[in-house]
Amino acid sequence: MLKNKKILLGITGGIAAYKAVDLASKLVKEGAIVKTIMTKNACEFISPITVKSITHQSVSTKMFDAEAQIEHISLADWADIVIIAPATANIIGKTANGIADDLLSTTIMASTGPILFVPAMNVHMFENVIVQKNIANLTNSGYYFMEPEIGKLACGYEGKGRFPKVTEIIYYIKTHLNYPRNFVGEKVLVTAGANREKLDPMRFLTNHSSGKMGLSIARAAAIRGADVTLIYGNVVAEIPSYLGKAIFAESAVEMDKMVNLKFSENKTIIMVAAVSDYTPAKAETQKIKKNGNLNLKLIRTKDILAELGKQKKADQVLVGFAAESENIVANARKKLKIKNLDFIVANNLAVAGKNETNVTLIDSQNEQKINGCKFEVAHKILDKIFSK
Repeated sequence: MLKNKKILLGITGGIAAYKAVDLASKLVKEGAIVKTIMTKNACEFISPITVKSITHQSVSTKMFDAEAQIEHISLADWADIVIIAPATANIIGKTANGIADDLLSTTIMASTGPILFVPAMNVHMFENVIVQKNIANLTNSGYYFMEPEIGKLACGYEGKGRFPKVTEIIYYIKTHLNYPRNFVGEKVLVTAGANREKLDPMRFLTNHSSGKMGLSIARAAAIRGADVTLIYGNVVAEIPSYLGKAIFAESAVEMDKMVNLKFSENKTIIMVAAVSDYTPAKAETQKIKKNGNLNLKLIRTKDILAELGKQKKADQVLVGFAAESENIVANARKKLKIKNLDFIVANNLAVAGKNETNVTLIDSQNEQKINGCKFEVAHKILDKIFSK
């Protein structure tokens, strides 16, 4: 998704400036061409030579250079997207008020493509009413923002202001480069991950689901503006901080309870989680000792998706996932009808847990094969669902 994309990275004078080097490195590794503008204060934290050695592209630091082109125009025209990371209160304020007094601020003003700000600063600065007003004004004007994370800050404070994880910034960049922010106002419920059914205090029954596909759909929808509620079981990755409505549901019973609690609040429900089909008839309170062979009695869990299909209102869209090992499309199409779904995504168990996937999106009339990395596939699934 980033191969040969032209990214202009603006680094401003915050302590998180050193993290921009890692961001630049990862962008280059994904095939992007990265040029950089560093403000005067950014140069106090990291050296332009450091950035250039990573990107192997130009690093511009001053407005006037008799040997260079008119850079605020040439760089603005060159870039597919402009990323300001870290973005200080200063650059946010200048942009919001139309001030262009250095190379970075003038380039922002001259840019016509997408611009993403990644704020990182002291929690009180970020929460300052003027900073928040500037962010709101820029957002309303079509600029993109990624909220900082909550945690321990370099200044010693605890709160919202940390530079986000670089991997999450890259998800934002990929989205804003390739897709519109067109899900604003949409309320979406997504389930993800594998349930665990308790056998004793030490053991449980589960499956191979990694949760990557569900997380990818939740990420993609949230970045494109949707109000996302994520209900998740066991997942291999950390839940992004911007998925604030994330609820852990370890077992099938817990998943059923939380999904039904949130079901009526959401217009689009995408059930990706690998919910346990069976659970032990009895969970032992003490660890089961090794004492010869063990016979387990399992009982069927509730079919959450089928129950939702019975409750679904006319204005709701219900999407299921069917992980199959044989007759993949045929089996999925049966579930589509029996469970009263609007869409079902059929996927082969052979790709469980991998970053790449191969699925078939099915509705009552059509089938569409979608291949690629799970994040890209997630966007394509969402495009189809929201075009209904």
